[in-house]
Amino acid sequence: MAIPKNTICIWYDKDAEAAARFYADTFPDSHVDRVDTAPSNFPGGKKGEPLTVHFTVFGIPCLGLNGGPTFTQSEAFSFQIATEDQEETDRYWNAIVGNGGQESACGWCKDKWGVSWQITPRALTEAMHAGGEEAARAFEAMMDMGKIDVAAIEAARRG
Repeated sequence: MAIPKNTICIWYDKDAEAAARFYADTFPDSHVDRVDTAPSNFPGGKKGEPLTVHFTVFGIPCLGLNGGPTFTQSEAFSFQIATEDQEETDRYWNAIVGNGGQESACGWCKDKWGVSWQITPRALTEAMHAGGEEAARAFEAMMDMGKIDVAAIEAARRG
């Protein structure tokens, strides 16, 4: 396996492999590449336990580190997934929230490991790129949403 020049490293307490396998099962172009075990005891675990998990999410190389409880996830890092329609938005949102995750606002949710996800329909992104009143209307509609309602965003775009 070639080592990518740039990899996103995500700190997990102890479940990096479970998280990576969930992502691989949930998103296309996603897979678990390798699990490396600890060569000796470390602050978050013991020799022989999974230490790092090399995985890919939507084609982006990632490294899950089982580092123990010292650091926790925050919204300062999130995966943003562009969706084509309501069906795809619902599928990813429901997979994350329905697997022990939690809903948030404006298209954000967290998986059960605390990693933040933005499930963002292209209709919303396109409205924001349009600027002006179209963007303002779509933005105001989004502010009242948890999971994004594509039809409501498209209606707001039209005025």
